[in-house]
Amino acid sequence: DGPVDDRGPGFALMVFSVLLGVFGRLIQISDIVAYAMILWVGAVLLISFGWRNGRQFWPAVLHLVYMLPLPGAIYYGITTQLQFVSSEIGVMLLKALNVPVFLEGNIIDLGVYKLQVAEACSGLRYMFPILSFSYIFAVLYRGPMWHKAVLLISAVPITILMNSVRIGIAGYIVNNYGLDWIEGFTHFFEGWVIFVACVILLFILARILLVFQPEKMGLAEALDLDTSGMGTQAMRLRYIRPSVALISGGVMMVLLVALWNVATPQREAPVLDREPFVLFPRALDDWKAGSARTIEESVARVLAADDYISMPYTTADEPVVDLFIAWYKDQSVGGTHSPEVCLPGGGWEIAELKEIDVNFDSVPEGSFSLNRVIIQQGTTRMMVYYWYDQQGKRTASDFTAKLQILAGKLLTGREDSSMVRLTTPIVDGRSVAESEAAAEARLQEMTRLLLPELPRFIPGK
Repeated sequence: DGPVDDRGPGFALMVFSVLLGVFGRLIQISDIVAYAMILWVGAVLLISFGWRNGRQFWPAVLHLVYMLPLPGAIYYGITTQLQFVSSEIGVMLLKALNVPVFLEGNIIDLGVYKLQVAEACSGLRYMFPILSFSYIFAVLYRGPMWHKAVLLISAVPITILMNSVRIGIAGYIVNNYGLDWIEGFTHFFEGWVIFVACVILLFILARILLVFQPEKMGLAEALDLDTSGMGTQAMRLRYIRPSVALISGGVMMVLLVALWNVATPQREAPVLDREPFVLFPRALDDWKAGSARTIEESVARVLAADDYISMPYTTADEPVVDLFIAWYKDQSVGGTHSPEVCLPGGGWEIAELKEIDVNFDSVPEGSFSLNRVIIQQGTTRMMVYYWYDQQGKRTASDFTAKLQILAGKLLTGREDSSMVRLTTPIVDGRSVAESEAAAEARLQEMTRLLLPELPRFIPGK
């Protein structure tokens, strides 16, 4: 088709992708490096074929995004909401089958057995692979754009539906055949069965959409599965000729790798001076600690904290205040586990959430923002304070906490972070306002007493 004279955009994209990859490598965040690699692949295609021809490959390059897991914060936010939907539909199916069931948050109570958060949502782990499959499906489908959009978007409701069916079948088995059958069913149905079922539903949906096509065709024809002539098209690669842009890009990559290996020696992680939570004070002024609690193994795996403490504090004539702190040596990967996600998963409904400022002049760095949350479960109501405490900085914002982690990793090599949470019941009093004011006074006092102790266990600057 003549010489390629529009390689400039590809070379510019290659420079940008390399700079992005270098930035991700400097702060040691593999997701950034991986996304930079995808851009680099697109740059190579644009340099090889030029802008006019190379941009036609964008669907294939975009599909590479599916080889990466979603960032932790996005993943937990999305799956938490989808868990609720799956649980609700699963409970509806169980009730339709006359199975007695009670839904508490994301815990499905079958009386003799409880489907916990991890079990109820395990089918959702296949949503991203199915999205990848539906993307290919939509690209190959020869039909109107709205058909393609339906096929792509349908991956989410199909996955939720199949997960709900899985929950419903599990509940039915427990109710009619006992607990002995549930483990084998869970292992069998969590695997390839869900994926294959979702793919079959996707094919059925595509076949239904063909009914609305003016031009009648079969499913194989609609998906453009004809592979004849592939060899001839592949042989066209021999017509690619070396170019200044392609050679320059290759030389730039080789020089950059060599320079990186010479100029960036492996930086040792800083040694953090901290005491383990097992030494945390058992008395804070008049408040005395009860026995430390151990969280369930399944919850501990999701939390993945390097150290944590869960302990109640009580004083005369006052309701209990529960203290929970999770500390991470490296919290740059996986995202912080926000109580906004964890509390609803445990069956609590968030009735109110707002960010407030606190100021304790007697405590160094005692002015910061925290989250004030009111949660409820049936007639039980609780007030929660929580904030992120890391490297001498405290904030209520999950997003700000992540930026602080990135800045710390870039400037000092530190990756540590923690989340502090205080919880107390809102005891019924003469009025709702008075009950909440009393609960807030307890949390304020405990926060004031707690802050001077934290630097021993959560390293500052």
